[in-house]
Amino acid sequence: MIRHSARRGQTSRTRKWAAALLAATLLGGIFQVPTSADSMPDTRVRVAMFLDSGSTYRAVVPAVTLTAESAWQAGPQTNGSFESWLDFSPGQTVRFSVDGIKVKALESADWQTVSAAIKKLEGGTDKPIAVAAEQAGGTVYQVYTGPYASEEAASAAATRVGQALAGQLGGAKPSVHGGYYYSAGVFGSKAEAEAIRQSIHLPGMEVKVAVVGANQYAVWVGGAVSESALAALKAQIVQLQPQLSLTAVDAQAPALIAYRDVTGGETAAPQAVDHYAISGLNTKLIVRDSEDSVIQVAERSARKYRGDFEISRVNGQLALVNDVPLEQYLYSVVAAEVPSSWPQESLKAQAVAARSYALYHAEGNKFNVAGLVDTTLSQVYNGVDNEVDSIRQAVDSTAGEVIKSNGRIVEAIFSSNSGGMTADSTEVWGNPNSTFGSVPSDGDKAAEAGLKSWYHVLLPTGKTGYVREDHVKLTGGKTAAGLDKMTVTANGTNVRPIPLIQADVSPVGQMNPGDQAVVLEVVGESSSYSWIRGPFSSDELLKSLKGRIAGEIPSPILNLEIAQRGPSGRATQIKVNGQILDVRYPDLFRSAFGGLPSTRFDIAATGRYTVQGAGGATSNGTAAPGTSILSSAGATAWNGGSMIVMGADGSARAIDQTNRFLFVGRGNGHGLGLSQWGAKGMADAGYDYTAILQHYYQNVTIVKE
Repeated sequence: MIRHSARRGQTSRTRKWAAALLAATLLGGIFQVPTSADSMPDTRVRVAMFLDSGSTYRAVVPAVTLTAESAWQAGPQTNGSFESWLDFSPGQTVRFSVDGIKVKALESADWQTVSAAIKKLEGGTDKPIAVAAEQAGGTVYQVYTGPYASEEAASAAATRVGQALAGQLGGAKPSVHGGYYYSAGVFGSKAEAEAIRQSIHLPGMEVKVAVVGANQYAVWVGGAVSESALAALKAQIVQLQPQLSLTAVDAQAPALIAYRDVTGGETAAPQAVDHYAISGLNTKLIVRDSEDSVIQVAERSARKYRGDFEISRVNGQLALVNDVPLEQYLYSVVAAEVPSSWPQESLKAQAVAARSYALYHAEGNKFNVAGLVDTTLSQVYNGVDNEVDSIRQAVDSTAGEVIKSNGRIVEAIFSSNSGGMTADSTEVWGNPNSTFGSVPSDGDKAAEAGLKSWYHVLLPTGKTGYVREDHVKLTGGKTAAGLDKMTVTANGTNVRPIPLIQADVSPVGQMNPGDQAVVLEVVGESSSYSWIRGPFSSDELLKSLKGRIAGEIPSPILNLEIAQRGPSGRATQIKVNGQILDVRYPDLFRSAFGGLPSTRFDIAATGRYTVQGAGGATSNGTAAPGTSILSSAGATAWNGGSMIVMGADGSARAIDQTNRFLFVGRGNGHGLGLSQWGAKGMADAGYDYTAILQHYYQNVTIVKE
């Protein structure tokens, strides 16, 4: 859902058991039929953190690094039961990956060479895993990249890696390896298996120790990309090591290939940690600690999590899923979604909405191996780090409470700020839904409280922009049209393209004390309640629209207008040069126009203006070189900069010759269901959480299960 600090649009939900599907979509999918009342999920939820599920969700890492506070174990899940194969000490760090088709980028006994190779690869698309292997002559380091979805993809990666590491390879070539092996025996200790491994010399082949059961360690040889490729290796292995008794490893059987990982080692002295690569199709490795402990995930900003972890292979990549008790999951979600300092009744409303959303998806497999992910595509979930007493109190005091309609749990989606009016489902999905209607949300405006005002100014260069009020000083002077003049109070004061500091957007200019500009208007800082985005040129809009709009887009864009609005005023149809833009559902306009906060907006063309004539007649004006304008010198030709158009009410607007497009809007998010800022406003006004929820979700009841 939408967290307080970074908001987003809502994605779609699908379920195999659905008897019928509503023909409504949200961010590229289908809105689900709610869970039936007699099939309530259990009290645990599965949250994916790393996963490649195709277009639905993709967050990929070559390995995950875990550390637990208590003693912890790892082992496969077989027939629904966990079997512990490995035991780890409190505080011990262990890495996990999935075996598959990979590239051996480099093998060297020189750590400096290996360290340089790691650093080069870390900056590219082929992320490295470096391991240390003991040989008769000493330590040898091996650098791998992958896994890859196919041999072809690995071969292409080998070429890229070879080019990237040309300075370290010394003429050698990266090689492609796979997950097919022969077993050369099973032993009762890792040390015994490791001694056998070191005695085997098979140039160009992989020789590994694999955990195949509790206190069972096998020596594997081969590393072929297919069964046929493995069979072709057998004659070479027998010729080089005739004493070996070889048995083909069952590709379905669970196993853990053991490594000593040095990927994060210092340049001078690498520090190795245990690393286990999961082998076996459909193997699910469970990582479990004591109930009162937490597990840290280094690749998720070193956050700590309750519950168990499951590691598996999905689409050839590592998938990490946190299996966690629902109420503990909510401690984190609510804390990530809204400020813990907000009124308790608004926190309770958020807790019930988040619980309903989680249960709605708990039994589904929208993300292949989980019903939820830990990002804004579902609900923000950051583990235990941000848990606070006020949030725990809100969750605990509403334990088991869910939102239902017609006996079914509602998919209680929510957004940051509805801009004063929530969205009707037709404005987002294009379909009606009885739970989501447009209702007032007066508390949304509170998001502007405490924010600075900004001065919209015209610079002597003819450019316009915004300067924050605490950097502005009015000079007392005025233009012939009565507009104020201003200067700034600090050297190098940036003039911003919109009333918001954007670190990644260049200012339109700078001012120093004594420099003067004309004040066009004073506006509020862009916030989750009201905002300005742009101005965007035709080329910028065409680039953003590409791939998000069906059919051809008129080029260049000369005119952009909202042709139809929904009940809350959100744009549901937009025309470019008179042609309707074809989108799958209206909420897509947000991403189509470069990531707008909401679809409740107006569009202003910087090169056009409207003239009100006698009898209410209007005509449009267009900025163009040579236009006759009035100035203090009389009638002159306008050949650059901005032209100021004065309204009958004394307002001023800058018109330029580049005809760009400004989006001026309200709200942040899709606007459906609970508005987080609006809920705060209702709580401030004395409403309890049930009244808040029944205001934002239509035709529902709050039920304790």
